[in-house]
Amino acid sequence: MRSVPTRVYRRKIAHFFDLLRVLVDRDMKLLYKRSALGIAWTLINPLLQLAVFSFVFRSVIPINIPQFSSFAFSGLLIWTWSQTALFQATGLITSNKALIRQPNFPTAILPVVTTMTGLIHFLLALPVLIIFLAVDGVQPSPVLFVLPLLMVIQFVLTVGLAYPLAALNVTFRDTQHTLGVLLQMLFYLTPIFYDLNSVPKEFQPFYQLNPMVPLIEAYRAILLKGTQPDWQVLLIVSLVVAVILPLGLAIFRRQSNTFVEEL
Repeated sequence: MRSVPTRVYRRKIAHFFDLLRVLVDRDMKLLYKRSALGIAWTLINPLLQLAVFSFVFRSVIPINIPQFSSFAFSGLLIWTWSQTALFQATGLITSNKALIRQPNFPTAILPVVTTMTGLIHFLLALPVLIIFLAVDGVQPSPVLFVLPLLMVIQFVLTVGLAYPLAALNVTFRDTQHTLGVLLQMLFYLTPIFYDLNSVPKEFQPFYQLNPMVPLIEAYRAILLKGTQPDWQVLLIVSLVVAVILPLGLAIFRRQSNTFVEEL
């Protein structure tokens, strides 16, 4: 008798991942449809931003950060993954009416699809980051094996934040525009192209309220310094993620059900 629920559970998991694969593939094709450069845009934007940062902070306003190219490029890739996924997530319920109307469609998979698409772009850009690290003389370290754990934490954090944002946009259609402004502000209030240690000490506690800050610091500890990240801070971030995910999912499900009833 125990084997029947187990088989049903396994089929549900297999169906979820098959659906995830199909939806991610759909998003990737739609994203680069009729694009001459295609997936190369994954690198063009951060590389252009890096070129601007390198010019400004080396020639105009010089800052003393060793291995600046690797430092800034790593921050850009990490930030772009979450920023893009969150921005796109706001319209997931309102722009996928055809899917949501289908019986038994798992609406909660939509933010996962958007975040997974961002992860794929992140992974595709990693080889270029490795080239930057090699050029800057950074030696590979065994601590690199910890990197997937950081990706998991960032993935779950992004999904957990995407749920309430998508739900909020159903009621307040200005959510996407407001979020765009807030993310632009947070971009400059996150140590992407400058060192956290350069921030005055009285403001650093406010920086730590942004979960992306300890994540970026952890990535750089592994990639640039070859050292263990601050596990105590990562534990706190993980606990925050564990709270945000179920709360965000509950809000998302309630709002998506309301939206379906109104269709």
